[in-house]
Amino acid sequence: MRNYVKLVDFELKRFMKIYLTLIGIVIISQIVGVIVESNQFMDMANREMFEGSMSLTQFLEMYWPLTMSRILISGWFILPVGLSAAALIFYCFFIWYRDWFGKNTFIYRLLMLPTARINILLAKASAIFLMVLGLVSIQLILLPIENIIFQTIVPLDLRVDMTIREVINSSNGFASLQMLLPNSLVQFFAHYGIGFMTVFTLFTAILFERSYRIKGIIFGVVYCIIALVIFLLPSSLEMVFSEFGYFYPEELFIIEVILGIIVTGISIWVSHYLLNRKVTV
Repeated sequence: MRNYVKLVDFELKRFMKIYLTLIGIVIISQIVGVIVESNQFMDMANREMFEGSMSLTQFLEMYWPLTMSRILISGWFILPVGLSAAALIFYCFFIWYRDWFGKNTFIYRLLMLPTARINILLAKASAIFLMVLGLVSIQLILLPIENIIFQTIVPLDLRVDMTIREVINSSNGFASLQMLLPNSLVQFFAHYGIGFMTVFTLFTAILFERSYRIKGIIFGVVYCIIALVIFLLPSSLEMVFSEFGYFYPEELFIIEVILGIIVTGISIWVSHYLLNRKVTV
């Protein structure tokens, strides 16, 4: 357990500079975005009502009151969140290949550590999961702050106040927030469980490539396709036979959870086998 914790700490420290840069980009971009979007709306309101002689009622009928959910769909929010997501997806590959192609092929030192090789796999997955949770936590802290800034700039007559949960759930809001910040504990485990399954599946594909090189690329791609087919099979059957009500919603959810656990378990087992039997120092 101690070796696992040390490996997680080691992996986090290796990515920390880039990770903190991503956090800084998200914070600065979103706060600046709220200020810019709110001021642009106020400039438009002043121009229409004072220069164009439009009444408040006419302005609101034409442009609608401003809400935080409208600001959330601007590039100020979408681009930094998308950049962070892309960076973490890239890191799923980089976290392995850096060890092979980096200075002094560091993977050999990792594999020779006096600890079970499965700890290397679990530590890398845990580091990615913790970084995702960290970004989500930052977003949860930012939303109330951004809401206060929004309410400070835009008068009550020109805005509609919403709770943070209403902003997240709004159909006009940034849809990805509904996945990152689910409404219930069950949805949290479902969403992030799928994320964990995806990470372990990618790790297995990478280890196939590292174990068998060219043939490993084919093995990895085939494995990802098989894992995807297994996990999506119940949903596919439900779509094909939807008119017959193939599964009840509760049944479909339980089946997907079981299949997700199976796919994750198989991925961990195969990765463990490859690390112990095929990846050599």
